[in-house]
Amino acid sequence: MPDQPQTSTDLGLYKPPPTVRGMTELDRAAFSQTVSVPAIRIPTNVLNKLVKSLKKVALQRPGLKRVVDEHKEDGNKDCSNGEHRLLLLDPNSITFTDLFGSEEAEALKAYGVPQEIQRYELKLTYENLKSEEILRAVLPEGQDVTSGFSRVGHIAHMNLRDHQLPYKKLIGQVIIDKNPGITCVVNKTNTIDSTYRNFQMEVLAGESNMVAKVRENGVFYEFDFSRVYWNPRLSTEHERIVALLQRGDTVVDVFAGVGPFAIPAARRGSEVLANDLNPDSFRWLQHNAKLNKVDRKITSFNMDGRDFIRGPVRERLPALMKGSQKIHVVMNLPALALEFLDAFRGLLGPEPDQSLSRQDDNLPQVHCYGFSKEDDAQRDVVERAEASLKISLQGQCSVHLVRNVAPNKEMMCVSFTLPRGVLYGTHTQDRDSSEEPCPKKQKCEDFTD
Repeated sequence: MPDQPQTSTDLGLYKPPPTVRGMTELDRAAFSQTVSVPAIRIPTNVLNKLVKSLKKVALQRPGLKRVVDEHKEDGNKDCSNGEHRLLLLDPNSITFTDLFGSEEAEALKAYGVPQEIQRYELKLTYENLKSEEILRAVLPEGQDVTSGFSRVGHIAHMNLRDHQLPYKKLIGQVIIDKNPGITCVVNKTNTIDSTYRNFQMEVLAGESNMVAKVRENGVFYEFDFSRVYWNPRLSTEHERIVALLQRGDTVVDVFAGVGPFAIPAARRGSEVLANDLNPDSFRWLQHNAKLNKVDRKITSFNMDGRDFIRGPVRERLPALMKGSQKIHVVMNLPALALEFLDAFRGLLGPEPDQSLSRQDDNLPQVHCYGFSKEDDAQRDVVERAEASLKISLQGQCSVHLVRNVAPNKEMMCVSFTLPRGVLYGTHTQDRDSSEEPCPKKQKCEDFTD
């Protein structure tokens, strides 16, 4: 049996050389190293069966073969008989001095293979390391390491912290190298246009093509990611709302973006009124409607949300309420949507003569989104909705937690039937400019959903 060093688990296998610490320009060759790993000699006639039995303790690294040829003492390949090969083992599971667990030992015994562990000199390169390992080796010790990103088609969207910025170009290249299909990496800067919800971004690595092609819940979308808003983390929420719809329903999408609610709603058989203030979002919304062959089901608008509610929606709502199909109003602008609810106050003017018309059974269903940093986020969004509507929603609404956006920050959806007392009456529809909810620019975190 070969000499076996009296060492513990070789954790160095999972760490690039320390000389790469502080690297800001990627040098892939600098990550190469040779390490000793445990291996076991297995006859080729039982190799496949034993590899399956030993898969829990076998070495698994990107780009590495776990079954290798034997080598002579001089390091050359041993071609004497080819009757045996080596299975490389994970040093975190098996050391040079450990015995196998009962399950593996039983399999080895069944095939007459002795539990003799030997050493194999393995060359590791940049290709064999994971992105987390590379970045942990490069960035300052003790600092947070991120290799996470949101994927939007071929684009990886990152949100780097200040201490990571000196390494941003390297981080971008590592993300491209380790994620097939990613050809562009961008980092969000610290401001967002509150008018159009598109943020400034910097290309860290790869091509500068910002036109992404995305498939979500079976629907295809195309858009310029640098000019519109898109969040892949909302896929489940889009699906949840669309599942509420029946063929023939009407959907009023006040802040439609490029169509993640509007287009699947139209595919489900709903008639859709879709609006967005951003002219780029409006253009891509129309493009995506044609792409998915639902452009005849969607009437699109490029207006301010309040103007959309007080104009096209007000014109169509009385006739829709006389029908039997449900009306759903979707308001997905979490930073501001709750405050836009005031546009519904007095929308349809004085109360009609109830002896001539009764429309209680088909009042619009509203799904309005909001952020909350309060301890009781559910209570917070309901109270803010009530403040905008000037009416109580207690016992008349439901609140859904969409996602945790950041520590102590939740995205919520409050759903309710729009009260008759809000739609009809003498409530003013004018908003004092001093009550405008936000300035033109705000921090990114306030608009991220």
